Amino acid sequence: MGRYVFKLPDVGEGTAEAEIVAWHVKVGDDIHEDQNMVDVMTDKATVEMTSPVTGKVVALHGEPGQMASVGSPLVELEVEGAGNAKANGQAAPEKKVEAPAKPVATPAPKPEKVAAKPVARAAVHPATFVLEEGDRPLAAPAVRQRARDRGVDLRLVPGTGPAGRITHEDLDAYIAAGGRVAARGGGTSYAPREGVEEVKVIGLRRRIAESMQNSKRRIPHFAYVEEIDMTELEDLRAHLNKTRRDDQPKLNVLPFLMRALVKVLPAYPQINARFDDEAGVVHRHAAVHIGIATQTANGLIVPVVRHAEARDVWDSALEVARVSAAARENKASKEDLTGSTITITSLGALGGVATTPVINYPEVGIIGPNAIVERPVVRGGQIVVRKMMNLSSSFDHRVVDGYDAAEFIQKIKALLEHPATLFMD
Repeated sequence: MGRYVFKLPDVGEGTAEAEIVAWHVKVGDDIHEDQNMVDVMTDKATVEMTSPVTGKVVALHGEPGQMASVGSPLVELEVEGAGNAKANGQAAPEKKVEAPAKPVATPAPKPEKVAAKPVARAAVHPATFVLEEGDRPLAAPAVRQRARDRGVDLRLVPGTGPAGRITHEDLDAYIAAGGRVAARGGGTSYAPREGVEEVKVIGLRRRIAESMQNSKRRIPHFAYVEEIDMTELEDLRAHLNKTRRDDQPKLNVLPFLMRALVKVLPAYPQINARFDDEAGVVHRHAAVHIGIATQTANGLIVPVVRHAEARDVWDSALEVARVSAAARENKASKEDLTGSTITITSLGALGGVATTPVINYPEVGIIGPNAIVERPVVRGGQIVVRKMMNLSSSFDHRVVDGYDAAEFIQKIKALLEHPATLFMD
């Protein structure tokens, strides 16, 4: 038997290291060729590392959340034949350890397991009834008289009798407890919950956390929200979807919003920009590369629709679908995930009333459409039902003034409320 050492390969794009996200094997496992052993994450993607050989796992190097350098050992296997380790067939190559070869981050202490201890209702207290302000407590005249004599407000005394009737024993218990509502908490039908689950923030979630923290720390955000009458656009969208060709995708609001952006942005080059705040340079882009904030099973990813200015609504919809699917399936390329100049973020049908989106650093603006709902509005002195949507937005106040941002959003609003103008030069 020999020893085979699997080392982190070069996963391309100049990557020097990758984060171990999840192990799919453990020491002692018999695995076969092409079996997934570990997921590692680079700056742009999560990559499955499969075994090139069949054998038994004898050592793993690193833990989830730790960084591994390209060329460093990840997995050691006992294999038929000589293997690839310079040894006599039994010895480990260099580091016969279960500990990480080159840990970067200090492993967090193993969380103490704290099992939830639901408290059975019967073990807490017998059923009690506690009255609120204005309620008249049920009690016998003798109990009432004793309460008056002792200066006790019977509304504060939990009753354990039928329908919450306060008994002499209830009154005695209340007085013995010093006038405290000893049974108030115990009389509830709800059991308290205990226990704390510790979840290590690693992989994509860690990158999202770092990115959000970086954006909020470095960018002085300001938010602006405007309501838009989407009735005409929704009528147009319904018509286009009804009459679309088989090779055309179904349209949602996003391609129309993208169309509005590319028409308005040339007049506001300071918004279609990336700010290198360390160099003190704002890079204003002629091309409009729109980031599409996409929820995936692992967390938020922002693939990019490149050159949105050169796409019609159908092509924009197709490209949004393509890059979003690639992000969700972890198949997005580096180009799919980099270079956006402005971002759209949407919660779709969950869009709510308004949001305060976080700018995708180093961009300087982000747009967030909210849910479209029918609302009564005043038009020409009459109350009519219209399909209304709030459009949220955030901007980097270092390079975008509030007046410019408001004017920018007002022009988008004008285009969306008169959708024919979206297609006019």
